[in-house]
Amino acid sequence: MTTPRGRAVPALLYVGAALTAIAALLPFFAKGTLADHIRAGYPAYTPGEIDAAVNAYLIILGTIGFLGLLGWFSTVWAVNAGKDWAIWMAVGLLVIALLIAIAGLTVKDNSGDVGLAPLFGWLLALPCVPGLAAVALWRRAR
Repeated sequence: MTTPRGRAVPALLYVGAALTAIAALLPFFAKGTLADHIRAGYPAYTPGEIDAAVNAYLIILGTIGFLGLLGWFSTVWAVNAGKDWAIWMAVGLLVIALLIAIAGLTVKDNSGDVGLAPLFGWLLALPCVPGLAAVALWRRAR
């Protein structure tokens, strides 16, 4: 398979990878936002419990980011190698990413509030935009 639209699809995939890296790393620099969100939902939590919840979110978001980067770079490899199944891999990973982003934006915890601070939920959704653009461009070019 030739790369659709020249280098546009791989370029979009690299943009998605960069946004994924930002989404994975930003929570480590904005722990206060996570802590404030948890504190608002669970005012009876002690500082230790809040720290434990923040650390759990950091592990989860970091793992999602790492797996996302693995997916982006695997897709870039498959595209550059001309693999016929690369489009299906891209579509499958996009669906998974959209489901994770939707969960991050909508799943409520025991407090009745969305479990993940909305800023980080939207950051999970952001890399889906270039992924969607790449798949749409790719499919149109086929």
